[in-house]
Amino acid sequence: MTDLKAGVVGAGVFAGFHARKYVSLREVTLAGVYDPDTARARALAADLGVRAFDTLQDLLDACQMVTVASPASTHAEVAEQAVAAGRHVYVEKPLARTLEAGAALVEHAALRRLVLACGHQERVAFAAMGLLDTPEPPRRLESVRRGLPGPRSRDVSCVLDLMIHDLDLALQLAGDDILSVTASGEFDEVRAEIVFRGGLRAVLQASRIASARERTMHLQYSSGAVAVDFLTPSFANSAPFALDPLFAVSPEGRDPLGASVGGFLSAVQGRTRRPVVTGEEGLAALALALSVERAAGLQAGLV
Repeated sequence: MTDLKAGVVGAGVFAGFHARKYVSLREVTLAGVYDPDTARARALAADLGVRAFDTLQDLLDACQMVTVASPASTHAEVAEQAVAAGRHVYVEKPLARTLEAGAALVEHAALRRLVLACGHQERVAFAAMGLLDTPEPPRRLESVRRGLPGPRSRDVSCVLDLMIHDLDLALQLAGDDILSVTASGEFDEVRAEIVFRGGLRAVLQASRIASARERTMHLQYSSGAVAVDFLTPSFANSAPFALDPLFAVSPEGRDPLGASVGGFLSAVQGRTRRPVVTGEEGLAALALALSVERAAGLQAGLV
């Protein structure tokens, strides 16, 4: 039994995924979960054989690290309370709902020398393919991320819910030196075009009102192209890059969330220098997502 204990804030579907990852890790013990919906929290806790805490502070008092998988509009507030309590924090994307709240969270975690991670799990699969280590940058990126209508994540737009995954990947490929952002659409469906100083042009589409799920990305290089299907997951490669065709059966390819949570744990333990996605990188993705929302007339995500 380890002395390191983790907690999960939230008791929805994705919070349950996080909680089960902690249960599967030998180096940490899941202390329990907290959710304002006590019935839901108790159901998840009973399923995992852990405690459902009555208050957020009670959960924080019982652990040294915490995952925030509550509704997106509460991420920054909950994470700030965790940081104030001296806890390492993994925040599901988006890091916050406003740039000011996200920047404050990053600053406060750094001042307390706490690990702050952000949940952009697509980064894990992207890295497992080898797409973060290609010998040349892409010239064009086209992404489509569509989902079916549903009740989840209605407190933020499809940009902060879906497109932000691909914005994070574009930033990793091109950096954050952005020349222009144009966008059009509505709360549940947005198309954006971003031009980076290095030459990458990214065209991104996101929808939560589609008739079928789709998660694809097409990368055009001077020497060829790579087409990624995140749902399969698989890729087609006509570029001369040594990408890993077996990435989907690697530990990271099979379980991106597990690799992300494991990376957070390793950073907390000091075994690695950083988590898979840092708070600063989560903040950069948030800033670009908010720029897309403003360009589309979505009032910076506020509804």
